[in-house]
Amino acid sequence: MVNRARQRRALDGVGTRITKGYGVQSAESRGGAGPGAAEEAAGWADAGPVDRVTRRDSAQSESARANRSWWDSNADEYQAEHGEYLGDARFLWCPEGVYEDEARLLGDIAGRAVLEVGCGAAQCARWLTDQGAHAVAFDLSARQLQHARRIDQQSGRAALRLVQAEATALPFADASFDVACSAFGAVPFVSDSARLMREVARVLRPGGRWVFSVPHPFRWALPDLPDDEGLVVRHSYFDRRPYVEQDEDGEATYVEHHRTVGDRIRELTAAGLIVRDVVEPEYPDELGDRWGGGWSARRGRLVPGTAIFVTRKVGE
Repeated sequence: MVNRARQRRALDGVGTRITKGYGVQSAESRGGAGPGAAEEAAGWADAGPVDRVTRRDSAQSESARANRSWWDSNADEYQAEHGEYLGDARFLWCPEGVYEDEARLLGDIAGRAVLEVGCGAAQCARWLTDQGAHAVAFDLSARQLQHARRIDQQSGRAALRLVQAEATALPFADASFDVACSAFGAVPFVSDSARLMREVARVLRPGGRWVFSVPHPFRWALPDLPDDEGLVVRHSYFDRRPYVEQDEDGEATYVEHHRTVGDRIRELTAAGLIVRDVVEPEYPDELGDRWGGGWSARRGRLVPGTAIFVTRKVGE
């Protein structure tokens, strides 16, 4: 696989470049950096008639196609690299180590119908099931769902209820769920995130909760680097153009979308959801000096890395 972290250096860290939220490994952490690494990256990305990494518009159809293909192609590597950290049946909201069994952002889930949005290998849904929830999990990527089934089989567990679907067109009836949740899944990967919020609100029962974590929107203004260079604003926070990796013909192969905090609030309220809290976890000492790509003690003690939106559907 191409070292995509190195490509991103050509844009000074434009975007957040996440992989299910747990951080792309930077060129430094992948062992690819050193004197001249940024120059090498810039030269590679600028070669040929089409920039391989850019900021440009990407419609929902293109974003969905690109991200489905990317995750199908890279799910094996991702699960091999991050599977142990995620665990087979744990609910980790973010790299800062916020676990649902302690945070209780979803409330009492025993006996509740819960939907995991953008589940990957469904580690969170598996934990939800262990707590007595009636969990359903979906993802865009068939290969990610195959890993979910593999984990069920290897652990001798009953098979989870898994669905392949797009987050902007949920194949579920109105008012089917009491709770919906997503730990860095789906939300940053769709062009029309306002439609995603409406779809989640549609399948929630009145009073149901929708809780999701995303890379903190402020990260888009900073290079995705763990040291002091990653604390210098180099891009406009208000530039909503997505981060796009593309092939030599200009076809997107990976897309992430950016929204400001205000954008998120407006999307949620327009969908009939009440924002109850926005959690911005602080960087914990136990993560050490560096973790993953742009997460580090240096950055994390000055600027937030994650935003967790806690909402409730209007109604009882």
